[in-house]
Amino acid sequence: MVVTPANQQYPDLITGMNQRWVARPEAIHLVSTTEQVVAAVQYAVRAGKRVSLRSGGHCLEDFVYNPSVQVVLDLSGMNQIGFDAARNAFSVEPGATLLEVYEKLYSLWGVVVPGGICYSVGMGGHVAGGGWGLLCRKLGLIVDYLHAVEVVVVDAAGTARAVVATRDPADPHHDLWWAHTGGGGGNFGVVTRYWFRTPGATSRLPGEVLPKPPASVLLSAISWPWAAITPAAFSALLKNYSAYHVANSAPDNPRRALCSFLMVNHKSNGQIGLVTQVDATVPDADRMLEEWLTTMNRGVGVRPGALTTSMGEFSAMPQFAAPRRLPWLQATRFLGTTNPTVNDPTLRADFKSAYMRAVFPDRQIAALYKHFTSNAIDNPQAALVASGFGGAVSSVAAGATAFPHRAAAFKLLWQVWWSDRADDAKTVAWTRESYADVYSDTGAVPVPNAVTDGCYVNYADTDLSNPAFNRSSVPWYTLYYKENYPRLRQVKKRWDPRDVFRHGQSVQLP
Repeated sequence: MVVTPANQQYPDLITGMNQRWVARPEAIHLVSTTEQVVAAVQYAVRAGKRVSLRSGGHCLEDFVYNPSVQVVLDLSGMNQIGFDAARNAFSVEPGATLLEVYEKLYSLWGVVVPGGICYSVGMGGHVAGGGWGLLCRKLGLIVDYLHAVEVVVVDAAGTARAVVATRDPADPHHDLWWAHTGGGGGNFGVVTRYWFRTPGATSRLPGEVLPKPPASVLLSAISWPWAAITPAAFSALLKNYSAYHVANSAPDNPRRALCSFLMVNHKSNGQIGLVTQVDATVPDADRMLEEWLTTMNRGVGVRPGALTTSMGEFSAMPQFAAPRRLPWLQATRFLGTTNPTVNDPTLRADFKSAYMRAVFPDRQIAALYKHFTSNAIDNPQAALVASGFGGAVSSVAAGATAFPHRAAAFKLLWQVWWSDRADDAKTVAWTRESYADVYSDTGAVPVPNAVTDGCYVNYADTDLSNPAFNRSSVPWYTLYYKENYPRLRQVKKRWDPRDVFRHGQSVQLP
């Protein structure tokens, strides 16, 4: 189906999650098969139309929706999930959302792919960027289970066709598979299908070719009141969180069963939050959680209480002030769907990211305290979210997949949401200034070194390409891809030699 400005539904199809970005394309092609994707891409190439791709609509920058786009390929209708006996792998189309994937894989076969927490993210871009989630420390990244990918590509002659590329190193298309294990979405072609299987799995039973999630988890949510947080207490929280993850980031560390989020909200929120999930089936799971909470409180001097405000991707969770044991899928549904901010389709937003390899330096902590207690904004939904990394993620070599940040111990996300366009300037300015101040000793960005390890491509940030905001000698593509970027450029040259699939930070042709 093709939707144009003459159709009533057009206004609802020209923007995604972030309402700062709105396009005015000539047409939106709502495709449902690989053949329809080939035909739509072929039309755009022959007509000389700029094309962009949407799966779940969660692109954080204007890569899908911007004024230069003339044709949007909307793959949200391609959402089939099933077991492909011929490939002995699970087949997932790009428009399937994370919760749809979790519910079907687990309900029918008892298995999982370790993806993200936000239920409505589409698989298309999530996987291509290296997708991670609450099970990453125990099971790794979703791309660590990518067996094959079907991609519609365009050759030098301008002919569109579908290609299947696999994990098999002998596959002549293997480089295209590799590029989709963290090389970012919208760079090489249109993903029309992913296949997932545990590397080395030999069983022919569907329930044995992917890992199982925990049967049950312990879920905890606590907070500290901002009114009682001194600079020393703030420093203790950040140092406790970071030191724990640095010390427990090895692939075989038993504490990989624990994954936690520290929400350093702007003081206007009233609270700093901590949400933790532990695999309840491991030995001493209750003790592991208790020790973690004790570690986080060490030296803070402020008694934690219930988490009673919405923050980051989490709703208020007062019922989890004392840990509760829940079935895994129930906990996943709860965490993914109950947040009123993420589920609000009218909000504007800005995001930045960093990977951390070491304990927070004192100077970074001081800068964070300064900006998160600043009166420059008054926004309860401005937050720095620290999330667990390491564990199984670090068991894969940095070049084995296109995702390079395997040595990181935890990840940071700056996120701020607001509703009024009039607040754009001051809110974006606060985000930029706080980020630049934290990394002022490395050119205003988290360059790869012994402390920081670059940025997450799925938290796209076009400021990284702008010398006014990236004052380091490290370009945006190194922040995202590190040493893997030259190989990604060679893949681009082979599979998209006409640069049909491009956006504000797409992989560049050599």
